[in-house]
Amino acid sequence: MRAKLSYAITAAVLVVYFVLVGSRGVMLIQSGTVLTVTFGVAVLILPVIGLWFLWKNTQFVRKANSLAAELDAEGALPVDELRRTPSGRIDRDSADEVFAKRKAETEAAPDDWRSWFRLAVAYHDARDTPRARKAMQRAIALHDGKTVEA
Repeated sequence: MRAKLSYAITAAVLVVYFVLVGSRGVMLIQSGTVLTVTFGVAVLILPVIGLWFLWKNTQFVRKANSLAAELDAEGALPVDELRRTPSGRIDRDSADEVFAKRKAETEAAPDDWRSWFRLAVAYHDARDTPRARKAMQRAIALHDGKTVEA
């Protein structure tokens, strides 16, 4: 719940920022000189890119949460079997062990979105966010029935 609240607050702050930046871009365009119109158009492009990125990221999070809910309903969510340090951080060797199991599961069933979801969680636990995101994207695509290239 805390992560959802943080995400919502961050998204709201970004939207406010994009509106403020966009209004400055419009003001520059209204000035009417070639230079200010050029800068105004450039400034308007930034909020558009930001809103697109925010939208795509929000879609990704919603789809990943939907898969997690589906796995939870099936009783197939990955169990937290990681050892932790006294400070609560995940033990690296433990994360590597779980990752090896998840990778083997995924290699055995490369078309199963569930194994890709669990692999994404293992990547995340191993602090490999780019690969975690790619594995989750693959899980989402397989779940949605889309063709996925190796």
